[in-house]
Amino acid sequence: MVAGVNIHTKVAENAQAVILTDDALTFLAAVHRTFESTRQALLAARQDSQRKLDSGAALDFPSETAHIRAEPSWHCAPPGPGLEDRRVEITGPTDRKMVINALNSGTKTFMADFEDSSAPTFANMINGQLNLHDAIRRQIDFDSNGKAYKLSDKPATLIVRPRGWHLDEPRLSIDNSPVSASLFDFSLYFFHNAKELIKRGSGPYFYLPKMEHYLEARLWNDVFLFSQSYLGIPHNTIRATVLIETIPAAFQMEEILFELRNHSSGLNCGRWDYIFSFIKKRRADRSAVLPDRKDVTMTVGFMDSYVRLLIQTCHKRKVAAMGGMSAQIPIKDDPKANEIAMEKVRADKLREVTAGHDGTWIAHPLINKIAMEVFNKHMLGPNQYHVRREEVRVSAANLLDTNVPGQITTEGVRSNIECSLAYTGAWIGGNGCIPLNYLMEDAATAEITRVQLWQWVHYQSRLETGEIITTALLDKWIDELSPGIKKIAPGVKDADLSVAVDYLKGQIRKDWPSEFLTSDLMPYLAAKDGVEAKFTRSVL
Repeated sequence: MVAGVNIHTKVAENAQAVILTDDALTFLAAVHRTFESTRQALLAARQDSQRKLDSGAALDFPSETAHIRAEPSWHCAPPGPGLEDRRVEITGPTDRKMVINALNSGTKTFMADFEDSSAPTFANMINGQLNLHDAIRRQIDFDSNGKAYKLSDKPATLIVRPRGWHLDEPRLSIDNSPVSASLFDFSLYFFHNAKELIKRGSGPYFYLPKMEHYLEARLWNDVFLFSQSYLGIPHNTIRATVLIETIPAAFQMEEILFELRNHSSGLNCGRWDYIFSFIKKRRADRSAVLPDRKDVTMTVGFMDSYVRLLIQTCHKRKVAAMGGMSAQIPIKDDPKANEIAMEKVRADKLREVTAGHDGTWIAHPLINKIAMEVFNKHMLGPNQYHVRREEVRVSAANLLDTNVPGQITTEGVRSNIECSLAYTGAWIGGNGCIPLNYLMEDAATAEITRVQLWQWVHYQSRLETGEIITTALLDKWIDELSPGIKKIAPGVKDADLSVAVDYLKGQIRKDWPSEFLTSDLMPYLAAKDGVEAKFTRSVL
């Protein structure tokens, strides 16, 4: 064992033996000891920023970095091998079957996700590392129920999304503190696979989630430089795409690119988390109350402004402006409903490619054909960096525009309750993405439902009937709907659903909504893995 490093669970021992080697843990400990204090300082800065917003401060473009935005000469790094054309990317968790199917899907890249589409049980996290290790070395093939799963000759380029800066990994501690989940995911993947990826003509590529400040991007860049030096890999080998999925980050896109410029492969419109952040960060602003989730589309004012600014920013700096996720999945037993759903996908992808995006996300392999056809027709080269969108003028007021047509309806509220309960129950049970009413739901959509329910209660919003939304009304509907959750999400267990019910009832009563349900509920996953409570900082 490595001095100061302790593993607090025996879950997935076979994967642990391959991934948690002494050399890998020594590297992880070096990264942790070098950068953990900076991470904690940046997380404290988030709280300071929130207090200022609660006191009436307005979000705006930082004055101290105006010179970076004004300087036209700097550009980001060229695409890494395999990232030159990213017109369709598939995303999903890191279980073995998903990894094979996604890499074989015909998309250009696969974002293997340790974050919002994975419930971070230790088995999921450590087996996910093993699955990617094996996929890179083309030793992942297996048989299940008489069906062979084999990697194709030309799989998609692999990109990995570690968990966000806010999350701890309580199953492994260093010097008696839980390690950063971000650094755990990144370090183990990078240590085991960076040289192998380079040898095979690719590279260590990442998606970076949920950043709120350019200094958080600087921290990632410092981690990259340190890690490349540690392994003897040339600087600027890593490539990272940042998800712009918090509203503070929308005001700092150029600064984020600047901090990562030698490792940057662009920005992505993380649309669902962005809506979640829009509500959460503006929790003290009554004018920021939004209507039903279905009404907050990509064409409403604040969403459209964010998209246009992102495309303009990326192309100004010569990197990819990636579009977002269409949550629709195929409907096998209803051809008419399936055609309606697929037409929504087609329209969404057409909106993205004609706006100037260089690629898009899908959640299901069968959606690839639609997305690929749209991008092939309208994007004739590998990207659209030449679409500079110089006509775009986006102000702070545009990004904060709360004029969203729509109502808060009985159907919308009840739908939010169902989504919140079903997803939370599934997550506690170890499943991080679930099909729900023919949409693929992950943590981001569950977060929207949670904070919307809180917001509507907090500001005594009215339904389309005129009735005020109260805790008593939501309690009644939660109790009505909870018995039917297992019908729409069959894998949810009774005990986990009970926790989800109690959690949601608690959330709608809070003065302010919790930062992340994943932080709140991590102690349940850690306890199932046999971890002592002292290693879980977030408690209910």
